[in-house]
Amino acid sequence: MSDRIFGGFGLALAVFYIWAASIIKDSFMVDVIGPRAFPYIVGSVLFICSLYFIVRPDDEPKWPALNGLMEIMVGAAVLFVYSWALPEIGFLISTVFATAYLTWRLGTTPLWSFVTGVGTSVGIYVVFHLILGLSLAKGPFGI
Repeated sequence: MSDRIFGGFGLALAVFYIWAASIIKDSFMVDVIGPRAFPYIVGSVLFICSLYFIVRPDDEPKWPALNGLMEIMVGAAVLFVYSWALPEIGFLISTVFATAYLTWRLGTTPLWSFVTGVGTSVGIYVVFHLILGLSLAKGPFGI
């Protein structure tokens, strides 16, 4: 039953996403594919996957106990705080702390969690900002 509910939400989201993509306006410089192609592909994949969940659901899952649900809620709260803190303290610092906390809760030691957070943050910064030239949130130190 829960797979079918999840699939229903996915279908609704896919239909909304495809509709939202259909109202994207063309700019004065349009390439061959246009600005709607990628959102159409994403919406179509979401639609197909959601349909699969409805047609072929798995057995009912065994939901975690209350402490497991609390871990999930705290993890979601960490991601919410991360998105809120990103413009304030910047990409590098906020990513270190969010990644370190989440990897610690997944079972690594605190030291390795911090190392993973630093490595993830610096690695993404190098690839996306320095190599690809994309803009990431700048913190108080300007990086």
